[in-house]
Order: sequence, then structure tokens, then C-alpha cells
Amino acid sequence: MPLDHVVIAVHDLPQAMADYCQLGFQVLPGGKHPGRESSNALIVFADGAYLELIAWAAPNEERWYKTLQTHGEGLMDFALLPHDTMAVLTQALARGLDSLHGPVDGGRVRPDGRQLRWRSARSSTGDMPFLCGDITPRPWRVPDEHELCKHANGALGIAGLTVRVADLPRSVARYRALVGDSAVTQTPDRPNEAQVNLLGAVIQLVQPPEESDRQLTTPQHLSLEGPRELRLRNATRSPHGLDPRLTHSARIRWH
Repeated sequence: MPLDHVVIAVHDLPQAMADYCQLGFQVLPGGKHPGRESSNALIVFADGAYLELIAWAAPNEERWYKTLQTHGEGLMDFALLPHDTMAVLTQALARGLDSLHGPVDGGRVRPDGRQLRWRSARSSTGDMPFLCGDITPRPWRVPDEHELCKHANGALGIAGLTVRVADLPRSVARYRALVGDSAVTQTPDRPNEAQVNLLGAVIQLVQPPEESDRQLTTPQHLSLEGPRELRLRNATRSPHGLDPRLTHSARIRWH
């Protein structure tokens, strides 16, 4: 499966959109999620993946909102794109994955009034992605016109994510159940890491030694599993990371 999108939670969506534009991204209004009090914006890449900036207009019971209020802005979650949500979920459950639940029907109303529908499977643990499979045509949800995927900063797509995990063997077993044994690799010289090879992107699982944990994440996220660094392909191969004040605490660097 390919990586579908990465979620970045923010308090103020218009401000976040302006800040990401200042960083050289083209930011597209996404729309509103009925019944969730949330709105989003998209940064779509030529490789088909995208960043989702999401904010809430009122308190909500969902996990993303609660994490945003407790721990602050930044990288929140990520999704894979299944060919069929129910088929992938059924296969993963049969292989012993116990942390993925669904299906859950969702949707969004775009600014032009078009209603989108998708079917997801949600993870109960922060180390794992969720599944997001389209019911309506995917280009309705993720615009694929060439001009909408061009960015002044040279961004081409998502190369990968670093995901902090609390128990590496447990997380490796979960990923093997989700994407298959051959997609997950480990090397003896890096006992605290594993690599998940997706179609077009790499997920790096890291269980940091306690003394180095602060190098991977901010203090308020020390106890959490989940995405901690996003790597973007860049036409100019810039070695620099992006200003966290403008990324709203999402750690993003060029690959």
C-alpha cells in the first residue's frame, strides 16, 4: 500500500495555511467534516500523497482533538491507501492485528459543495497508521491536476516518516500483520529500529533509548507513540529543515 496522507493538527487553520504558503507550499482549501466540527486544508504532491492541516471550531471527543488540546500542535497521524478497506482490514485481522478497528464511514464537504465519502479503519494505538479508502473518486478528495501539485519550494512528495514506538517488537508484529512480512526489515546493528517499506515511502520505527528520547521529540510528547518527523522529497535537495514556528511544531526536513 502507498502512503495516503499525513495529518498535522493546528489550532488556527487560516493562520496555518498562511504559514505553509510562506514556506513555499501551495495550500488548497479542503472543506468541512460533517458532525466533527473540523475543517481542513491540503498540500498535495506529485507522487499522490498529501499533507492534511486540520483544526476544530468547537470541542470534540475524537482522539486527534484531545491530543491537540493536551499536547499541542504538530504531526498527529498518518494514513495508508488500501485498494479495498474491508479486504485489507479482514486480512490484517486474520493475521493477528488487534489494534485496527472498522470500518468507519467518513466524508467531507468541499468548498464547492461536492460531498466526498470514504471508508476508514482506525488504529487504537499511536504506532500504527489508519486506512483511508475512497468510496467517491479519489481525485475528488485529492486533486491531481499538475498545477495544483507544484510548490515554490520544490517539494515533490513524501519520502517517509519517523514513528516513535514504545515496544519495537510489538510494533513490528503489528506492521507485519498489516503490510506483510517482506515489507518490514531490521538490521542487527540497529536493534532499536525497524523499517517498513511502503509503495513510494519508508516508515522508520524507532524505540529510542531513554537518554536520547528528547532528541526525537518535544518534551510534551515524550510519553506518546506516533509520527515524529516527516521527510519530503525536494527538487533542490536542500539540507535544511523547515522552521517549526511556521510548520506549527511539525518536524519536517527535506530528503
